[in-house]
Amino acid sequence: MADQPVDTDRARAAAERAARDSYGKILAFLATRWRDVTLAEDALAEAFASALERWPEDGIPASPERWLATVAHRKLLDNARHARFRAQPEVLATLSRLEHAEERSPFPDDRLRLMLVCAHPAIDVAVRPALLLQTVLGLDVKTIAPAFLLPADTLNKRLVRAKAKIRQAGIPFEDPEPADLGERIEALLEALYAAYFIGREGTLAEGDERDELRDEAVGVLRLIAASLPNHSEVLGLLALVLFCEARRAAQSTPDGEFVPLLEQDTRQWDPSVLREAYETLGRAAQLGPEGPFQIEAAIQAAHCYRARSGVVPWSDIVGLYIKLIEPHPTIGAAVGLAVASAHADGSPSRGLEILLTIDARRVANYQPWWVALAHLHKMAGSDGEAKRALQRAIGLTTNPRVRRFLARRG
Repeated sequence: MADQPVDTDRARAAAERAARDSYGKILAFLATRWRDVTLAEDALAEAFASALERWPEDGIPASPERWLATVAHRKLLDNARHARFRAQPEVLATLSRLEHAEERSPFPDDRLRLMLVCAHPAIDVAVRPALLLQTVLGLDVKTIAPAFLLPADTLNKRLVRAKAKIRQAGIPFEDPEPADLGERIEALLEALYAAYFIGREGTLAEGDERDELRDEAVGVLRLIAASLPNHSEVLGLLALVLFCEARRAAQSTPDGEFVPLLEQDTRQWDPSVLREAYETLGRAAQLGPEGPFQIEAAIQAAHCYRARSGVVPWSDIVGLYIKLIEPHPTIGAAVGLAVASAHADGSPSRGLEILLTIDARRVANYQPWWVALAHLHKMAGSDGEAKRALQRAIGLTTNPRVRRFLARRG
């Protein structure tokens, strides 16, 4: 039964909540049955528009998720051009189940299947993580683009082409062959890694409003880990985000100001989540081989060791960054190595040397590099250089809480 009529603001809030909680799940349900991501997206968008029109008069449904899926399915059926498609038994049976199932029945979760489709080898490897973020987690292009260092328009064109490729190439919406699974899982993990940290940055900037994305990324990762319990890198990424989740309460002050990792009160770290993180990383290490997510998780584990010992094992962290950089020489890893080296040696010279060997064009707009440069210059007593680097970092910082933190350091 639906509620009584409600005001427009309440109906809009309910629709927005349904989008945050269930967009990816509904889209996956539609796309896996209609074999077309773009059609499913269009139908779901129309269903949300219908909700904004009808819910103020009819009331908010007891299950908004099911209502949206049913309406979108009907729109897809109505838009079907051929009678043979309209009479497709599987589609009609699915619609009937949706219309007549009891509210307590579980809604099918096809997100993992859709993720594997979006990670198909026929899709450009560079666009797979962004495609996953948009389709499964419902992120808009403007939110995704900065994570991939691309203009939103450029990324949007690539995503449109990727969805067309799924349709034109007839990519099957079914479990892949074992030989294809490894490459697809790698793309899934990259997307979830990006989603989690986009959500984490959003939480820092906006508070609880962005917690849904962070929670959704963790939830989908748990779904994959349950489906692939013997995949070491799946467990490695799960451990990585769990170490970060354990520190969630300590990443801001009671009045909402940013607190960097090295200044966080370890008493605020969640011991039960830390325990799960260590156990998950241990299982990953037993399975092998050791991949980048396991190494990043080990770096986070080393930082969290401060809760036990009171000190950060910087030498161990340096070794882990070196191990990470050898096969995966990213800018982020190089910046991490520079800072860890400076702390391990008790001198900033080695860290500055690492930072300054990175191509200046690649770091011109990379905020973490400028933050690290300011920090190491400060350690060296070069206050003028530190201040100039810090001003550049502040100019590149979009997060208001982090910007205020950096300004206080200046």
